[in-house]
Amino acid sequence: MTIRLLPSVVVNRIAAGEVVERPAAAVKELVENALDAGARQVTVTLADGGQSLIVVADDGCGMGPADLELAVERHATSKLPDDDLERVSTLGFRGEALPSIGAVARLSITSRPPGTDAAWTILVEGGRKEPPRPAAHPPGTRVEVRDLFYATPARLKFLKSARTERDHAVDAVRRLAMAHPGVAFSMMEEGRTLLRYAVESEGLGGPGRLARLGQVLGQSFRDNALAVSAEREGLLLSGFAGLPTYHRATAAEQYLFVNGRPVRDRLLFGAVRGAYADVLARDRHPAVALFLDVPPDLVDVNVHPAKTEVRFRDTGLVRGLVVGALRHALAAAGHRASSSVSEAALGAFRPMHGVGGASWKGQASLDPGLAETISAFQAPSRLALDLPPSAPVPDAPSAPMDGASQPLGAARGQLFNTYIVAETPDGLILVDQHAAHERLVHERMKAALAASGVKRQSLLLPVVVELDPAVADRLVGRAAELAELGLVLEGFGAGAVVVREIPAMLGDTDVPGLVRDLGDELAELGQAFSLKERLDAVSGTLACHGSVRAGRRLSADEMNALLRQMEVTPNSGQCNHGRPTYVELKRADIERLFGRR
Repeated sequence: MTIRLLPSVVVNRIAAGEVVERPAAAVKELVENALDAGARQVTVTLADGGQSLIVVADDGCGMGPADLELAVERHATSKLPDDDLERVSTLGFRGEALPSIGAVARLSITSRPPGTDAAWTILVEGGRKEPPRPAAHPPGTRVEVRDLFYATPARLKFLKSARTERDHAVDAVRRLAMAHPGVAFSMMEEGRTLLRYAVESEGLGGPGRLARLGQVLGQSFRDNALAVSAEREGLLLSGFAGLPTYHRATAAEQYLFVNGRPVRDRLLFGAVRGAYADVLARDRHPAVALFLDVPPDLVDVNVHPAKTEVRFRDTGLVRGLVVGALRHALAAAGHRASSSVSEAALGAFRPMHGVGGASWKGQASLDPGLAETISAFQAPSRLALDLPPSAPVPDAPSAPMDGASQPLGAARGQLFNTYIVAETPDGLILVDQHAAHERLVHERMKAALAASGVKRQSLLLPVVVELDPAVADRLVGRAAELAELGLVLEGFGAGAVVVREIPAMLGDTDVPGLVRDLGDELAELGQAFSLKERLDAVSGTLACHGSVRAGRRLSADEMNALLRQMEVTPNSGQCNHGRPTYVELKRADIERLFGRR
């Protein structure tokens, strides 16, 4: 067969399959163009889930007739002034979106730069372009896409229902809205408002961003979010992370952004999982919205036409920043627990923080929770983690009988030899004694590991593990770092390593499996995080088995000692598996239950 060049129309339709796979992808590309144009207001209109109609209007910088004509040509863009793909500072840069849409749909663009007298419009249908002509339009740009995929009917067969396609489009706009609180967004379908977000103040991790996240993710996320902020070697991480007790069955509520771009990155998702490893069960997932700002030359965004994947030059630095920042935020939260814990108890329980939780009948706000009271007790220097794993809770002076100076109140009794009942000045608290002590023991073990390092045990018979030569070389090259974590290995010929010592905490473990996992992780991430996470998991298991069990009768002094240690221990609002250690019932809630309010 004779080789020939394909017509440009066919080339554009082939390329469109990667860039515009469904209506949501077209919406995302058009909204990103609006944001790159400096828009402060973006309006999206859909019909039939976006298949029949997509309109994106903005008040950005607009285009004149010459730019309009170039905008619908492949690989024509204003966003790479120096042709430098290593310093991409905009959301778009490939110059593919508009010509791809025009190749498979009926596309019209009407635009007017501010300060000019006239607008211009251009039409592209199935790849065939008409010259620009004058039009009437206010400053800004309006892009109208009709009959998406009419020129490629085969693609229509793969679209889902109009409702499903609409939901994907809404999600795309929601993600961009999270990253750009200073822009107003509205979205409608056939006269019905799908979303409307007012302008919020800009600023990393500030009240404007949290307000926008509350608009997008709901008040529940806003009430249970911890501020995250960290900087390392030019990388800046900000955003908000949900309390461990505010967890979900899937990772659907993990929103990650790099330089304002929504991404789905395995490294970042893995870092989030690692940060929550010892406060959540493995089948539960936290809710987070994290924004990573990276110098453009340290991240490659030119990985895929959809621009949802990135590659970092220093993966270890990125992961370390994310894990460290999240763990710092979780530790700073002390024993704060999420509002979902309280809401689950007859609608009368409330979170341990903030002001303004809804009342039982949805009326008045309640008094401030424990987070305000606890601040004086959270100094790291007061971390009282001197409990041996198998020892009883040490004696401590009883709390004052009025409990006024104690955030978790004074113990008044024990239910079912499992739950401590404590009285506070304005309510009562129920504490799961096993869950609470489990967290205390785990934090003590983590502190001991950090202070004295990981103890090792020698293998009676060293284990030889055969590997791909490149993997073996990689492990041997990081042998010194692995030894700090308790794993001592060395090269054993070509394509093999011999393991002589392992972390004592791991006990009888699958050594070849551990080594292979570490080799895979070093190849992908550059650091051996799985070993650290295994040590954390083992610490959690040992803490669970070594803590005060449910069914044990405690004295008043033991109960009060447990309460006092909870007040000064990070993460004590949940056990190692993400379950709450206590819930609070305010006096006002109790009175409502009996009709006194």
